[in-house]
Amino acid sequence: MKKALLVIVIASASYASLTAAISFNGVSHDVITVSPESSTGLNSVYVIYNLNGVTAQYTATSDAKVTWYRYSNLGGGYAEEVSGVNKAGRNYSYQLTGTGDMGYIIEEGTTRTYFWVVDYSRHHFNITGLDIPTEQECDMTALIPSGSGDKIIYYSITGVPKELDREIQLTYTTLEYSSDNESYVQKTEIKSLSHLPATIHTQAPLCDTDFTLSGDIFLKQWGMPQEAVSPIFNTISVSAETRASQTERDNDNEKKEEGSQMGGSAPAEITFSAATTDAAIFKEWQFSYDPEFNDITTRYNENEVTYTFTDEGTTYVRFTANNAAGNCEYIGETYEVFIGASRLECPNAFSPGASEGVNDEWKVSYRSIIDFECHIFNRWGVKLTSFNDPSQGWDGKYKGKIVPSGVYYYVIKATGSDGKQYNLGGDINVIKAKGNFSSSEEDSQPTD
Repeated sequence: MKKALLVIVIASASYASLTAAISFNGVSHDVITVSPESSTGLNSVYVIYNLNGVTAQYTATSDAKVTWYRYSNLGGGYAEEVSGVNKAGRNYSYQLTGTGDMGYIIEEGTTRTYFWVVDYSRHHFNITGLDIPTEQECDMTALIPSGSGDKIIYYSITGVPKELDREIQLTYTTLEYSSDNESYVQKTEIKSLSHLPATIHTQAPLCDTDFTLSGDIFLKQWGMPQEAVSPIFNTISVSAETRASQTERDNDNEKKEEGSQMGGSAPAEITFSAATTDAAIFKEWQFSYDPEFNDITTRYNENEVTYTFTDEGTTYVRFTANNAAGNCEYIGETYEVFIGASRLECPNAFSPGASEGVNDEWKVSYRSIIDFECHIFNRWGVKLTSFNDPSQGWDGKYKGKIVPSGVYYYVIKATGSDGKQYNLGGDINVIKAKGNFSSSEEDSQPTD
């Protein structure tokens, strides 16, 4: 009848805290207090090094009746009243020797304190070795610890199991990419374990390292940490960071392809570079017209490649790396380089010297022209200028002087990224010229 009454009371009572009134006598090491999740209904979890000779004491705040209960994994609904509680004034004490891990409820009038006691001697962390199996995966590394460090479980007042985190630490060295240095640098990695499993799995280190297992947090606080160091682990995992940078051209007469893709107007020069981790032995930049890379057209066994794209269409580029055994591979992101179809258009008039920066230079309008040759003549067939870069133009000068107004003639031979051949010729009308030729010179034939 008393047990059933307790179930009703627990369900309706608030979880008021009087934890400051709980103390322990006869302990060999400081009692470690852990604050559990509020959902557990517990005020505290106490970790005691060894319960032998330990007494729990509660100091009441009133003259109301004080009753002790204890419960196990079934929760507070199945709590049983504790016998053997000693009373001295408002001080109540109970011998914990031999009780093991247990939950307690102390009822003072209508106020209750809920706590769990852990006997650490039943869960002592002991680490004697840390071995590395021969067979390893590329991305994860397995370690086999020798020793003990089981799960420490406590129960909420409703019987829900909770694990007490032992904060066992696995420490090792790995690599991480530094964007500032554009390379990999060493870093210390720390993995926390709530308990000691039969096999520890962790992210594979990217450099040779040993592993140190230390703990647990309770032994550390008591000044008795344990530690084990593994043999040297030779890394097999491969990783890389890649980047691509296009050489930009700021030609006012070159038509760009819209969009964020690399490439655009040929020739497009792009530098591909990769930073790799220690185990990357075989490295390769791969070029293909197939996004699945079933047919690789070009390979470069280098970390950095500068390539000029001249063909219309899309080229796919990626970086791959393998370790010495060839059983761990890295495949980087795919870069898409799109080169548009060629285009070449020629203006038929300009006005050199008339207004600076406004139609004062004759230039073609172009895109993806990979080979170019232009010659400009006067009406007598005298070559006034030549150039082989479509971004260049004619400023309307011959031998340092602006030519007179009139009709001139251009001849262009060019090749586009799409293989198109251009053989062009046409008139150039020079208008509004402010030349150095006199009126009598305008109709005369220029001399070479």
